Amino acid sequence: MLVVLDYGAGNLRSVVRALEVGGARPVVLGDPEALLRADALVFPGVGAAGSAMGRLREGGLDEAIREFYRSGRPILGVCLGLQLLFDLSEEDGGTPGLGLIPGRVRRFPDGLKVPHMGWNQVRRRKDH
Repeated sequence: MLVVLDYGAGNLRSVVRALEVGGARPVVLGDPEALLRADALVFPGVGAAGSAMGRLREGGLDEAIREFYRSGRPILGVCLGLQLLFDLSEEDGGTPGLGLIPGRVRRFPDGLKVPHMGWNQVRRRKDH
C-alpha cells in the first residue's frame, strides 16, 4: 500500500493525481497505525515548518514516521515534507525536524528570486 500522508499541511490532491498518472493507487491516510502498515510513504507539505511539526506531534505521526523510516521502507518527501525530514529548519526561528536526514534547511540568501520557476541545469559533482 502506497500512503500519501495527510497531516493537515499537504498538497494532497496534486500529489495523489501525479501518482495516479504514473500508474499508482495511493491511499490518503493520517492515522499513525495505518501508516505503519504501508509499503511506501509519500510525505507532502505546504506551509510553515513550526506549525507542520506541531500537527505531526499532536497526531502521533512524528514517531510513526521515524518508526517507518527505521523499518527501511521508502519515503518520498515533497516540498515541506522533505524539509521536515532534516534535523532542523531555520524557519520560524529554528524548528527541529524529524532528524532522519542529517543537516539543516537554510533560508535562501537575500536577493535571490523566490519562488523560482523554470528550468535549471543539473550537474553531477561525483559518482555515488
